[in-house]
Amino acid sequence: MTKKKVYRNIMIGLGICGIILSLLHYKTSEKKAKGEKEIDYVIGVSQPNLLEPWQVLMYEELTEEAAKHHNIRVIYTDAAHSTAQQIEEIETLKSYGIDLLIVSVDNTAAMTPVISEIYEEIPVIVLGRGVEGYNYTLYIGSDHHFIGEMAAEAAMQLLGNKGGDIIELQGTGSALQVEERSKGFREKISENSAYKITDSLVANWQRDKAEDLLKQLLRYRSDPPDLIYAYNDAMALGVRKAIEALHLNGINIIGSDGVNKPDGGLQLVKEKKIDTTFITPTGGKEAIRYAIEILNQEAEIPKKIIVRNHQVTPKNVNDYIHQKDVSIDRQKTKHVKVTLGFAQVGKESGFRAANTSSIIAAAKDEGVKLILKNANNDQEKQIEIIRGFINKGVDVIAFSPKVEHGWDEVLQEAKDAGIPVILSDREIQVNDSSLWTSFIGSDFVEEGRRAARWLVNGKKAPGKEVNIIELEGTSNAAPSIGRKEGFEEVLHDHHSYRILDSLIGDFTYQKGKEMMTTALARYGRDIDVVYAHNDDMAIGAIEAIDEYGLQPGKDIKIISIDATKKALTALSTGKLNFSVECNPLLGPQLMKSVKDLKAGKEIPMKIITSERTFTKDEAKQEILMRHY
Repeated sequence: MTKKKVYRNIMIGLGICGIILSLLHYKTSEKKAKGEKEIDYVIGVSQPNLLEPWQVLMYEELTEEAAKHHNIRVIYTDAAHSTAQQIEEIETLKSYGIDLLIVSVDNTAAMTPVISEIYEEIPVIVLGRGVEGYNYTLYIGSDHHFIGEMAAEAAMQLLGNKGGDIIELQGTGSALQVEERSKGFREKISENSAYKITDSLVANWQRDKAEDLLKQLLRYRSDPPDLIYAYNDAMALGVRKAIEALHLNGINIIGSDGVNKPDGGLQLVKEKKIDTTFITPTGGKEAIRYAIEILNQEAEIPKKIIVRNHQVTPKNVNDYIHQKDVSIDRQKTKHVKVTLGFAQVGKESGFRAANTSSIIAAAKDEGVKLILKNANNDQEKQIEIIRGFINKGVDVIAFSPKVEHGWDEVLQEAKDAGIPVILSDREIQVNDSSLWTSFIGSDFVEEGRRAARWLVNGKKAPGKEVNIIELEGTSNAAPSIGRKEGFEEVLHDHHSYRILDSLIGDFTYQKGKEMMTTALARYGRDIDVVYAHNDDMAIGAIEAIDEYGLQPGKDIKIISIDATKKALTALSTGKLNFSVECNPLLGPQLMKSVKDLKAGKEIPMKIITSERTFTKDEAKQEILMRHY
């Protein structure tokens, strides 16, 4: 038997023993004398391994935070780099009757259906590394595409204008985060022909495997690479060992994870064994906190928490090594005094009215001094409002931008004044991403995907061509761009679906009706489906179809986004066929973030709201509870 197999068997045995001991401890605790607090919830934690320093740090953060909550018991498992073992351990945890599962994965393809099945029965928090789709309660992790872009920028800075050859050292070939990180890295690198990725290796996040693979490759290369990008710091250390063993010099090394431990990324940068790394928070502490909120049903839970990553170089490494964790006591933040300036985009829809009401109500509940001004869908006026907030010296500025571009100058003024900016509902495109602090809102691309998935999954006549009219929102607005992108992404593989025309409806009822009237005049009965980027345009389209003499919902299927009460009403009567929710009730999350900022806490880079989809039967159940 090989050493690897012996080690694997030992780790599997230890994992099973850990489950049994944890369960026995839980059962014993229930029988302790009166006076000890009862266990309210049992939480299962499944990790793919406890060899990577990053996974070890995740485990430590989970256990440290769990120890603060005496009404929970947590059962931990370690799959020792075996996907089959991780699936088996999750089934074991499920059989123990856990109330919630926290899971980190390596193999996305294999673990996605397992997690989807568990999610049908209990809440699931996916931690650090993602799965496909939306079949989980909450994801806490990084934007891996963005990390890839950051790594590419760091590579170009290290190599300079002369460029150079790059080797990419990936974690696994079956992980969603690896695919996203590689895509971000390669897209950015490809923008300049001076930089070339010559080889891509897969080392399963392991130091020794990275060292062995690199030695094999470099022994037969006449010219060594100029830079090697490893997807974690363990593999980056393996790179360092390989190039030292081969007596090579002048090769830059980039890692990722930024763990502050011996042989962790921060120490490797400090000791100049690698050139840079990226702090990639594990989300362990936040997972336990959110798990308790989910189980207690205390508050509306986001769908995704995208944590912030930081580049570490020899110039700033000491700052991060000595940085203390800033944990905010939620009781203390209740008394934080803060002034928020909010520049609302306009009053164009029912969604926007509900969004404004949520912000006003949440500010009142949280004791936040709110100065809210409405730009009435005028970008210049919105910029003027933001400048007014800067002059007033508010603590935080938040706004829902009319369009994606044109904000660099005014946000630079806010940054120079030391005022953090939060994007609400819509994202922007700026040259410097540090001009904004956080985004709170929806995943517009996923909304478009969900709309298209319903359409293609409901097709009954194979081969029949389906003609679609798309009613877009405001041109260059983030929801319009994302909803179009997601919809077209899904239709790309379904060639019988054809978008006849895309018409700009500006998210308004009147414009939606006008554009649908135009479409009917051009295409008449050839139209099979209307895809409207919001409910107001969909309601306008329904009226136009009625007036044309066709039956909306029957002769022409209608899909919309927002799921406001009027959309649910149209769904319940059969005039609308499907609606994807876009949650406007962002006030509570916004006020929490504003107070955390004022208290000195770093808030997530993105907070993506949880949203559902509705058909006719689901609308009838929801409509009485919908207040907007």
